[in-house]
Amino acid sequence: MKTLPTLAAAMCGLALCSCSTTRFYTQAAAGQWEMLHKAKPVTQVMADPATKPLLKEKLTTVGQILNYAEQTLRLPAQGQYRRYANLGRKYAVWVVFAAPEFSIQPKTWRYPLLGSLSYRGFFQERLAEAEAAQLRAQGYDVHVSGVAAYSTLGFFRDPLLNTFIGREDADLAELIFHELTHQRLYLRGDTDFNEAFATAVGQEGARRWLRSQGRLKELAQYEKELRVEREFVKIILQTREELKAAYAHTAQATAEVKRAEKDLALAQLRRRATALDQRHGGSLKIERWFQKPVNNARLSTVSSYYELLPGFEALLRQHGGDLELFFADIDAMRGLEKKVRRERIMQAAAKP
Repeated sequence: MKTLPTLAAAMCGLALCSCSTTRFYTQAAAGQWEMLHKAKPVTQVMADPATKPLLKEKLTTVGQILNYAEQTLRLPAQGQYRRYANLGRKYAVWVVFAAPEFSIQPKTWRYPLLGSLSYRGFFQERLAEAEAAQLRAQGYDVHVSGVAAYSTLGFFRDPLLNTFIGREDADLAELIFHELTHQRLYLRGDTDFNEAFATAVGQEGARRWLRSQGRLKELAQYEKELRVEREFVKIILQTREELKAAYAHTAQATAEVKRAEKDLALAQLRRRATALDQRHGGSLKIERWFQKPVNNARLSTVSSYYELLPGFEALLRQHGGDLELFFADIDAMRGLEKKVRRERIMQAAAKP
């Protein structure tokens, strides 16, 4: 996962929440305050003799990325990522995903301003794990993932974080373009739309930025990594469809029969992934991905970012790569019902 829409942005609805939900927003407010409190102007960090050369180099690169985002991609970069915060931890937040044991449809939570989203985020890992334990006790498949970055959708001026500043330049550019895209267009309660749209812009933006810098070898490597990633994603999405069919076929069966069908599909996923890894000489390190349990909840996190991605990429091609026309077309979908909007994007991918 590469991004997470804000939790803190919904805090204005705090007074409307139940006691348990109030606790959730309280930790979100505290976590957001910590992040903003620790942030220092990039100019100050650059001038500090104690700042390591590599960090200075990365901060300089981010400045170039932000200029490109604003001037060429027309993303709302002004005022964003002009401060840097070292949180002293590996992840910015930990996110909980859940899905019924025999369904590929993720559980959703409602947030003021944001609508229904398919995740719950926490600024402390122990709180995320406690939430996950409660959901498991209720019979849900659960996945907890550390997330390096997220967007407050312009409610705050987001800082650069130690959790992602060390990424390779191509990935760093993609992440920043992705987060800024959320600020340009975000549709309430439509996780799949928002994440796939931002992924499309983030990846295309990274390609164009590398090309503008003349970094063609890095561009070729980035394109190769994306192609391999898509192969793996294709396997995961195929498995979700197989699970969907299996759950429908065994709807009236016992839990034991359903679990047996589920285990078969997940075992097949592992075999396909291992074969993919072998075709690439073991460079994918697939076994690492399988170190965490694979279940309906985890597979849904991949679907949110990639199922609609081919459709968005097809629409961009239909507009000849013109981002402004593309943005206008996507923005016009605001008024459509979620189902209709999804169908239109999926149909775009199916066109030759």
